[in-house]
Amino acid sequence: MIKAFDNFEVWFVTGAQLLYGGDAVVQVDGHSNEMVAGMNASGLLPVKVVYKGTANSSEEVLDVMSRAEADPRCIGVITWMHTFSPAKMWIHGLQRLSKPLLHLHTQYNAEIPWETMDMDFMNLNQSAHGDREFGHILSRMRKNHKTVVGYWKDPATLGHIAVWQRVAAAWADAQDMRILRIGDQMNNVAVTDGDKVEAEMRLGYHVDYVPFSEVLQYFKQVQDADVDALVAKYNSIYDTSQVLHDDGRTSIWNAAKAELTLRALLVDHKAKGFTTNFDDLGDVDVQISGMGFDQIPGLASQRLMAEGYGFGAEGDWKSAALYRTVWFMTQGLPEGCSFLEDYTLNFDGERSAILQAHMLEVCPLIADAKPKLEVHWLGIGVRKNLTARLVFTSKTGPGVTATVVDMGNRFRLVVNDVECIKSKPLPKLPVASALWIPMPSFEVGAGAWILAGGTHHSIFSYDLTPEYWEDYAEIAGIEMLHISKDTTIENFKRELRINEVYYMLNKALK
Repeated sequence: MIKAFDNFEVWFVTGAQLLYGGDAVVQVDGHSNEMVAGMNASGLLPVKVVYKGTANSSEEVLDVMSRAEADPRCIGVITWMHTFSPAKMWIHGLQRLSKPLLHLHTQYNAEIPWETMDMDFMNLNQSAHGDREFGHILSRMRKNHKTVVGYWKDPATLGHIAVWQRVAAAWADAQDMRILRIGDQMNNVAVTDGDKVEAEMRLGYHVDYVPFSEVLQYFKQVQDADVDALVAKYNSIYDTSQVLHDDGRTSIWNAAKAELTLRALLVDHKAKGFTTNFDDLGDVDVQISGMGFDQIPGLASQRLMAEGYGFGAEGDWKSAALYRTVWFMTQGLPEGCSFLEDYTLNFDGERSAILQAHMLEVCPLIADAKPKLEVHWLGIGVRKNLTARLVFTSKTGPGVTATVVDMGNRFRLVVNDVECIKSKPLPKLPVASALWIPMPSFEVGAGAWILAGGTHHSIFSYDLTPEYWEDYAEIAGIEMLHISKDTTIENFKRELRINEVYYMLNKALK
């Protein structure tokens, strides 16, 4: 089990009815208990599955779904119809349940017992049509859910359940997610802005504005001895061989103080993420008073991301929330994730690629080697100064990047499969970076992303697959566009037009 998910559980509810007598229900319970125990013992599921009994009536369904809805440990429900379970009895319970739902179409036995199968066996083992009855009511009710089809012992089947569990866990985490927007957003930028009220209604997280004057109150309380200890920690875990001058060491000390300031602020506000803006670092003249950030807190943002705090640059609160969600989904997975920005293009035929970077804030979880702690001039924003940052290049290999944009009448999730490739050295650009080719090619991948209105910021992961994002969009009830190896601009434009009609009609019908 993944430690981050220790306080979560997924409930397993089996559907049946009393038509075949009490002995049949006892057998159904026995099979269900064995299945749940086997799923937990497989080692393939990150969240514990808890069997909550067989539901044989509308009253029993409503009771178990009401309890699932009320229990903070329960992050979702798996349903399976062992036998024929009349779907009308599920209506009120499904209306009560708002948590993620997975419908598992499986069977207790793997194969038909050809020589011994009789009518009693047939009556009891009816998942083949019991699950179709249940699937119908989900469709009839327009109930968002995931359907997994396969034998319950099959690692592939369990793999699909594991993906959904991770997404459900991240969804639960988002329902009390607080993002601190430190300062405002970059002036006149559209794509990183959006409707915060609708975001809280639809996606769960809450965005609060924090003036920089409040940040400075925490800055004043940071003790020099704590800063010294953090600098010593930096020296022990990063390559600091290029920090050779006193001004560089001063910048690192200032960066450590900024990190301790942000940590205290986030803890006091019980926040899971934050944004910064290089145009808003307070009105204090730092050069004279020493009271304030000498530059944007890049090193602090990098390190806080690595620990799971969401981050978005230039006030991009949607990216901050999405990063936290990605980090939470991927707990226990090996390759890492990061906030990234499309920086500049490299035209090279079939190897044409996009350099992903930022001034400072790229998460070291994606680094291909031990990061270097360096200090360089940053001449942008209200503070132009020497600034500490971790410098590295990313691992190579396939990954997925995603962003959420506000389309006015809906949120749109844009997902692109990418291939990270090795980049050449950047001796004059000392930042953390990744170089990737968007699938299916630079021309189509970048073109489709732009057609979809995707942001210049995105949240990248080596560990996630599009299936995670399909599950996320299904749970959230938002639009998803997936740019893959099979995407063509012609078909993508058609999908955009069809989706626009669908969401306009859906809104009109409501």
